[in-house]
Amino acid sequence: MSPVTSNQTAVEVTVNGTVCAFDGPPHTNALDFLRAQGLTGAKEGCAEGECGACAILVARPDEGGGARWTAVNSCLLPAAALDGGEVLTAEGLSEGESVHPVQHELAVRGGSQCGYCTPGFTISMAAEYYRPERRPCGGQDVDEGSQCGPNGFDLHSLSGNLCRCTGYRPIRDAAFALGQPADNDPLAARRSDSAPSAVATDLHRPDTADGKIGRYRRPSSLAEALTILSEEPATSVVAGSTDWGVEVNLKRARARSVLQIDRLPELRGIRRTPECIELGAAHTLSELERELAGEIPLLGKLFPQFASRLIRNAATIGGNLGTGSPIGDAPPALLALDATLVLSSVRGQRLVELSSFFTGYRETVREADELITAIRIPLPLAPLTSFQKISKRRFDDISSVAIGYAVDVADGIIAKARIGLGGVAATPLRARSTETLLEGMPWSLDTIHNAAETLAGEGTPMDDHRASAQYRTAMLRTSLERFYAEQLHCTASATSKEDL
Repeated sequence: MSPVTSNQTAVEVTVNGTVCAFDGPPHTNALDFLRAQGLTGAKEGCAEGECGACAILVARPDEGGGARWTAVNSCLLPAAALDGGEVLTAEGLSEGESVHPVQHELAVRGGSQCGYCTPGFTISMAAEYYRPERRPCGGQDVDEGSQCGPNGFDLHSLSGNLCRCTGYRPIRDAAFALGQPADNDPLAARRSDSAPSAVATDLHRPDTADGKIGRYRRPSSLAEALTILSEEPATSVVAGSTDWGVEVNLKRARARSVLQIDRLPELRGIRRTPECIELGAAHTLSELERELAGEIPLLGKLFPQFASRLIRNAATIGGNLGTGSPIGDAPPALLALDATLVLSSVRGQRLVELSSFFTGYRETVREADELITAIRIPLPLAPLTSFQKISKRRFDDISSVAIGYAVDVADGIIAKARIGLGGVAATPLRARSTETLLEGMPWSLDTIHNAAETLAGEGTPMDDHRASAQYRTAMLRTSLERFYAEQLHCTASATSKEDL
């Protein structure tokens, strides 16, 4: 990557094969930039990443060295973050008079409905159509929680797209009718070449009195990012922008200085040692889901329930922790895993246990000049795990209560218990009283019943529009029994398979 250029006046993005320039303020999102180019297929529906009407494809690096067409919400992504990148909109899927296979199937099967959300569905379907791992699976579920069609199409790839006409059946039919990309498909062939590298960017716009126009920077290294933070601690740090983008759209948040860190190589990747598995803080949830492939079972249970595929394609594991939200889905699971955070600054690194990281509502021990650079999960992993998310919708929703379990049982005795809770206090927290009560006790229904009331008293639940305090308490009270029943079911299933 080239060094940052001072006072850069514009960034360049390849959109549907054409290079386009952007020189607007840092808060401008990719959706507004694309629509200003006359590409009006992507639309704003919710402005917070829940409806998918704004979906676009971005060429992202694949772990094999090629490119992966990745669907993201353009309403959340800063336009400047696309500098040097390659983007496809619904208008760019087909060439000339030809119709793309995804567009064809949606049209002939009545999947377009009113058409407002159709371009977004088309983009998400195209991302799944070109997913390298997609293979025919005979109509059987390929893994827990998957809704896989006979052509290998995973319907969860559409979980972030909402049809306002409730026309989901013809959309599903169109998805399951898709074959494999043709040998001469240029978008399929594009996957073999490397994706554009992140470009070091310094888009500097004159500040105004109210700070609505400022500076956007994508540093070329972690050292450069930490230097900027040490000199300008008020800088807004952005990774996937799934949180900051909502603040910009719905709360009119503006920043004089924005620092984009999502592609810093030092913050990415998965590193393994005999003592721990270290997750790069800027690795997206989709990348972790794909590359871990169930290696950490508790995270494997978390990922499918975390928002939608469109959000997971952008959201980072470090960002979900850094916001300090009490209803983030990752903290309860990582608390149960005894995770430790690596915090870095120009002063060096320090390790902080996740259970000590949160100090108040959206407050943490992270200093203004520090970045979360990695999350360390100690080994060995607990054999009995579960992630329970209670929400109004099964997918693409914010949790009312989230609970992570990691339990080790030896010779019928609970040797170690770790329980992470979200949505029941001003911060995510460990259920320490329940853990203490469980450890050393028999792994039995009596033990679970005795501990259930203690778990119900953990935290300080409150009433809000998602759930009442009474409901949250009730969910905690029954949670242990649900966990115990899940483990009995898993044991029985494993025994049945052995008998076969």
